[in-house]
Amino acid sequence: MSGAAEKEKEKGSGTTKTPADFLKSIRGRPVVVKLNSGVDYRGILACLDGYMNIAMEQTEEYVNGQLKNKYGDAFIRGNNVLYISTSNRTLAEGA
Repeated sequence: MSGAAEKEKEKGSGTTKTPADFLKSIRGRPVVVKLNSGVDYRGILACLDGYMNIAMEQTEEYVNGQLKNKYGDAFIRGNNVLYISTSNRTLAEGA
């Protein structure tokens, strides 16, 4: 290993957080999943895979900011996902 590569390794050791690390850390927490269509799904992130296919629990569907439906479990195909965001508020508070 070259000197520059070793310095780079030392500089980033233990402090770099990848998107995969973030996604692993939010499992079991309340999230908002926004789809390309503009629809939001809010619920508990149960699991997801490398294709961003998502399984959620206690899911609520919001269209134009209005609650449209509630689902026990929901499965979202990854190619429809625009982003996933964590929610600081609980679902009972209207996350």
